[in-house]
Amino acid sequence: MKKVLLGVLVVLVLIQFIRPEKNVSKDETNAITTVLEVPIEVKTIIQTSCADCHSNNTKYPWYSEIAPVSWYLAQHVNEGKEHLNFSEWATYNKNQRSHIIKDLEEELEEHEMPLKSYLILHKEAEITKEQYTILINWVKTIPSE
Repeated sequence: MKKVLLGVLVVLVLIQFIRPEKNVSKDETNAITTVLEVPIEVKTIIQTSCADCHSNNTKYPWYSEIAPVSWYLAQHVNEGKEHLNFSEWATYNKNQRSHIIKDLEEELEEHEMPLKSYLILHKEAEITKEQYTILINWVKTIPSE
């Protein structure tokens, strides 16, 4: 039994050296704010509730330094950015923008975002009914062209 526990401990220590790349960039060249007027209240909601998974600049909590949690977070952020990346909005073509806008409106209307699993540890990211309304109304004004 001691050998098994020691083996598990060694594995846990060794996996700490396998680090995923951090999602941290200050480059806002292609950000949504470079091509669209984004009201300050919308910017604030996006920054607080969306940007960790849907931009190129994630704010990492302390537990993101511990494998395998770090691997899960990296995969989660990469998946979020595949669906929508506010930092890369200017690079999307008309069809991509149209599809993203449609999906975004649907996700917001159904209160699917932020994910419940994210809100467990990030209470500050919870969106009120009023904030959902603000975001939905703003999304409806986004041109897909």
